[in-house]
Amino acid sequence: MKEIVKKIRKYEIRIRKAINSQMQGDFHSIFKGSGLEFDDVRTYQYGDDVRTIDWNVTAKGHGTFVKTFIETKEQTVFFLVDVSGSQQIGKPGSDKLSISKEICGVLSLVALKESSKVGLICFTDQKERFIKPGKGNQQLYQILNGLYQLEPKSLKTDISQAISYTLNAIKKRSVIFLISDFIDDGYIKNLKAMAKKHDLVIIQVNDKREKEIPNLGIIPVYDKEEGKTTWVNTSSSSFKKQINKTYAQNTEELRQVCRKFQINYLSVDTEENYVPKMIRLFKVRNKTVKRA
Repeated sequence: MKEIVKKIRKYEIRIRKAINSQMQGDFHSIFKGSGLEFDDVRTYQYGDDVRTIDWNVTAKGHGTFVKTFIETKEQTVFFLVDVSGSQQIGKPGSDKLSISKEICGVLSLVALKESSKVGLICFTDQKERFIKPGKGNQQLYQILNGLYQLEPKSLKTDISQAISYTLNAIKKRSVIFLISDFIDDGYIKNLKAMAKKHDLVIIQVNDKREKEIPNLGIIPVYDKEEGKTTWVNTSSSSFKKQINKTYAQNTEELRQVCRKFQINYLSVDTEENYVPKMIRLFKVRNKTVKRA
């Protein structure tokens, strides 16, 4: 665990230095509350903005009422991490799951240093781990321990179910980082619902082996999620085209949803240095928070 913490702190320092130099000290705004939160209702008074009228309460016939709000200073950050079997593709120590855990650890450290509350949800086709949001070094070690000591009960994936659970579990608007390879279907509807309720960031972790299949002839391919072995002809051009087409279509659909619903999107390959991309993501989020 000490080696993991050391590595995560090294990346966190690199990100912090780069962002502080490029964003003139506005790094804190990325994880801070950027708006107003509903507080209560009161009787309408002359001069109140009619847009704040609570029509549901007013309709009860006891007068006209408006909503009151309080400024949000503290933000809650949740990490929703896919730990299913498909995440284990890649070189040992730098497979998709390892990179996902590493990114989660780095961002958790960043958020906790900015005094945000940080929580964790790990999922397959079921909830594998839930850690309530908290602050401080103790929370960081709890999250890292929860990530690296976890032995999933299932290897299958159900992103839609994971999002549904998260929507029910997290009532207050939060920053949610959803980290997965997104090799699944049927989750778009729930993804849209999460984007409307929370400040959502998508991090898609990929491995080139999913797209660049070498010519090895007819070989057995073991599906960890299904627990089945299938023989495929890796030299077949039609097989390769179908794999690439399916991968491209799924990725493009995800990107289109992110653009339409203003979801921050980041694609990371297991063999690349993700720090520069992370810095660009923070710069985009910083500008978004300022506009808000």
